Amino acid sequence: MYGSSRRKRREEYQSIVKDKAVKAEWKYLPVNEHWQPMKKIMMETAQVTCRLSEGPCSHKETWWCNEEVAEAVREKKK
Repeated sequence: MYGSSRRKRREEYQSIVKDKAVKAEWKYLPVNEHWQPMKKIMMETAQVTCRLSEGPCSHKETWWCNEEVAEAVREKKK
């Protein structure tokens, strides 16, 4: 179960990033100028497909999760 939903999210992420990158106007610029626009595409797509975890955290890292992970955490905290 977990593997198939993870695979679907990965495939969705890859498809969206590929589509946006193909349409990008910066694709003919030197390679060193690609990083920031590509990073923006990847981060925005990850927010849509994976979702950021919410709430206060005791560390300075950003955690990505999905509903399946959030539900497992809620069950564990009971």
